[in-house]
Amino acid sequence: MGHLINFTYVNGEKTGYGKILMSDVIVTRKRNLFRDRAWKINDVNMALWFLTIHLLTLFAPFTFTWGAFWAAFCAYVLCGMLGITLSYHRNLAHRSLTLPKWLEYTFAYFGVQAVQRDPISWVSTHRYHHQFVDADKDPHSPIYGFWFSHMGWIFDHSFSLEKYPERKNVEDLKTQVFYRFINRTYSFHIFGFAAIVYALGGFPYLVWVMGVRLACVYHFTFLVNSACHIWGSRVWNTNDLSKNNMHIRCNSRSLRSPRRPRTTAGSTNPFLGKGEWVALLTFGEGWHNNHHAFEYSARLGLEWWQFDPCWTFIQVLKALGLATNVKEPKKAHKIKKTYASVNKIT
Repeated sequence: MGHLINFTYVNGEKTGYGKILMSDVIVTRKRNLFRDRAWKINDVNMALWFLTIHLLTLFAPFTFTWGAFWAAFCAYVLCGMLGITLSYHRNLAHRSLTLPKWLEYTFAYFGVQAVQRDPISWVSTHRYHHQFVDADKDPHSPIYGFWFSHMGWIFDHSFSLEKYPERKNVEDLKTQVFYRFINRTYSFHIFGFAAIVYALGGFPYLVWVMGVRLACVYHFTFLVNSACHIWGSRVWNTNDLSKNNMHIRCNSRSLRSPRRPRTTAGSTNPFLGKGEWVALLTFGEGWHNNHHAFEYSARLGLEWWQFDPCWTFIQVLKALGLATNVKEPKKAHKIKKTYASVNKIT
């Protein structure tokens, strides 16, 4: 797993730390991913679950039907955009908007079926990420290496227990019966849904809805934790490694040293041959430097050309009167976060 790190050498000796490939991010901590570490029962269960999901995806070419494909796609949008992006992240973790309780709980239940843990656990981890971003207590920072930030942390329950043994940052969710119920009965909802999928569509639907769909949702979400703190550009002056990572260019220079933009608000359209496919797959979550600069904002794509379909959906909800207290960054806050403002102050 170390092939993504360019190690540094002193007098011919490898230091053990180095930069992550094609980036300026330096690995400053060590955490054993697989060997020479204690595996708790939670870690083993998680590893078996991920293995099962990825093994299911191997059957995808042999079980393809348009019905199974579209069922997986619809579940991907409902659970990925409405469940994780809108509900877990923007609504519950950051309180960027307010929804009627019946709609809040509906979207949160879609998030449950993305199988990234229950709302209390997910929101707690994410709030700790922002509180200790890219520091020693960050639950998934690339300062521990790319693979740890991508998915290694998921199989290391001891890491979380070491850093914060009691989750005291989600009292707003713990006071609600719905979220406590989901927390206690989480596994029943996952396996119950899988049983329904199999009963209605057989093995092909199980492969595509529970295999392919979840594998995609997992890795697209994980890229926000890993790649968006390693590769990309920085528009705002934040005290972390967050990047806006919505495109991939063949020119490795663009990945090697993220440069500050010439302008911020009102900047020109940067498409110019850059593929926007990552923005589509993550429903706008990849504008990660924007997010860390204004974590309270329901809008992550702050420019007109920054594709953010979740924000578009929130605007529809707002027009229908279903979303209120929708937060966006003010112009004064944007100016304060620019590099130009910091340079002027210093």
